[in-house]
Amino acid sequence: MEETIAGAQDTQMAGHIPQQRGESLLETAVRYAEERHWDVFPGTWLEAVDGMQRCSCGDTSCPAPGAHPARPDWATQATGSATVARRMWQRQPTASILLPTGRTFDALSVPESAGFLALARMERMELTLGPVTLAPDRRMHFFVLPGASAKVPDLVRKLGWSLSSLDLVALGEGAYVAAPPTRFGSRGAVQWACRPTPANRWLPDAEELISPLSYACGRDR
Repeated sequence: MEETIAGAQDTQMAGHIPQQRGESLLETAVRYAEERHWDVFPGTWLEAVDGMQRCSCGDTSCPAPGAHPARPDWATQATGSATVARRMWQRQPTASILLPTGRTFDALSVPESAGFLALARMERMELTLGPVTLAPDRRMHFFVLPGASAKVPDLVRKLGWSLSSLDLVALGEGAYVAAPPTRFGSRGAVQWACRPTPANRWLPDAEELISPLSYACGRDR
């Protein structure tokens, strides 16, 4: 199952993504490992308590219900093996799908409004994009080659910005992103703004996207 954005603020990249429904979390996690060679690991899940959806972590005020690691050693649990992924989700079929960054990709995280502005600008510039997610916490994540987290501060400075003035975060080793169709409690599911395809198997370098992303974040302040 792949959640995608329908008519995403008239952004063609997002609006033209076909809906793909019917696949389980298990099938999707296995496909990410098998087809994209992404490491995956199961996170928390949602449980019905007194008619409400609560995070399996037990925290009633959980900021990301059903969409965060379930154990502190999650980094050692992550696997690129489809067989191991299948086994893990068979044990907990409703677990969220989380992808560690700093391995096969890093992610550039920006506010949703800046992300859509950047997508439109990137389309006009005819840039080649990797996958991009939109999460219910209103953050977009642009997948780029590993190593971005080390480069981004200097790249932003060269463009005349200070990283502290922009709501732009580079996620590398030790971080993760939630993958579609993971749900954030009652707030909805993670969706693809630009879904994985054979055409974007090779990811862009952060340097290729940093200018439109910085510009969009600066406009969004």
